[in-house]
Order: sequence, then structure tokens, then C-alpha cells
Amino acid sequence: MRNVITMFALLALSGTSLAAKADDVKQLEKAADVLNEIMRAPDKGIPSDLLAKSVCVGLVPSEVKAAFVVGGTYGRGVLVCRRHGDGAWGAPSMFTLGGANIGFQIGGKATDVVFLVMNPEGARKLVQDSVKLGGEISAAAGPVGRTAEGATDAQLHAEILSYSRTRGLFAGVSLDGAVLKQDHDDNARLYGRPVNPKDILIRGAVASPPAARPLDHLLTRYAPRGGAPFPEG
Repeated sequence: MRNVITMFALLALSGTSLAAKADDVKQLEKAADVLNEIMRAPDKGIPSDLLAKSVCVGLVPSEVKAAFVVGGTYGRGVLVCRRHGDGAWGAPSMFTLGGANIGFQIGGKATDVVFLVMNPEGARKLVQDSVKLGGEISAAAGPVGRTAEGATDAQLHAEILSYSRTRGLFAGVSLDGAVLKQDHDDNARLYGRPVNPKDILIRGAVASPPAARPLDHLLTRYAPRGGAPFPEG
């Protein structure tokens, strides 16, 4: 009887693990869909020259928002960096994004969030276990359009440029106050073993999983070259 109970417990754990991994794969698919839909409308999307300059891109599809005594928000996202900062797009790292009463809450609606990491120092800050945007790393609402000609000085010098899309409306939006945390559990499920976000994003030492290929192809299509080299070490 004890052996039967143990077997059922193992099967239940296995089923839970497979379901969680399937959910991570779904997040990668949704991230690719968000990027493609935004970039297909260049006059109202992310300026192509800024995307080319970026070293990493973060996507949080359909972020979940909740209103309690104070406003709150939580989302699961995907971060992809160029290998060594200026090479081909590399493997994804999963993260969570949360905060309270922060600028990208829009009427309590589910919102897609996209952000560009504009320099190597910004990328290195993001691979910490937890980082506060607008505090430990400078962030600004990104300019929208075909090019960044109208970008302000603050936007041009920010480490992160962020955007949101709610009900089809796309705009630059502030992420000040949001906390980004690397999701080690999601990464372990996605890669089948524990992996360090720094190995994935900065060192480029982790191969991209098959589920990330659609997102990789889109990033390569829209920004095949650019970025800036990560310092060694």
C-alpha cells in the first residue's frame, strides 16, 4: 500500500512539473506574438534604431493586475540578450515583474509590457536576483514611432526604455518602482536543470531551447545586428 501511495505521489509531481514546463513554453510563444504584433506597426511601435541599439529585450505578455487596498501588479516575463552584448540573440531567461501603484498600471487591465535594455551595465544589473527599476537601474518611458528622432535626453540616457500595450494601444510607459526578479524555478524547468541567469544572458554559455526559436527568429528579423559588447569578467 505504501508503494502504491509513493507511486501516485511521484506521478502527481511529474504531472505538475510537466504542466509547469508547458506553461513556460506558452510564455515564450506569447512573448513572440507580442513582439511580432508590435513590430508589424512600425509607425506606432518601437523605433527600429533603438531596438538595434539594445543589448537585451524583455517581454511580459498580458501582465496580471490586482487592486487591493493599494494597487498591485504581477507578471511573468522573458528576457533575451545578444550573445556577449553585440552578437546574435541568445537564450531566454525567465523573470517576474511586480510592484505597487507604479506607472504602468492602466485602469486595472491586463497589459503587455516590453522593455529595451540599452547598455551592458543595465544588462549586468538585471541578472541580479532582484533589482528595482528606476532606483538601482535608470528607466524611462520609451519613444514610439519609426525612428527615435524625437527622443528626449532622458530617454537617450536611460538604461531601460519601457512600453505597454493595453487593448491594442501602444505607448511608452514608466516602470519606476517595479521590481524585477530572476525566476530560477522557471529557468530550471525550461532547461531541465538549474542554470544561472548570468550564464544565460551575459556569458552566452547556455543553448537556446527549441521553444524559444520563434522568438529568436523574430528578434533576428527585426534587429539582426547591433548592441554593445559586454565587458569580460
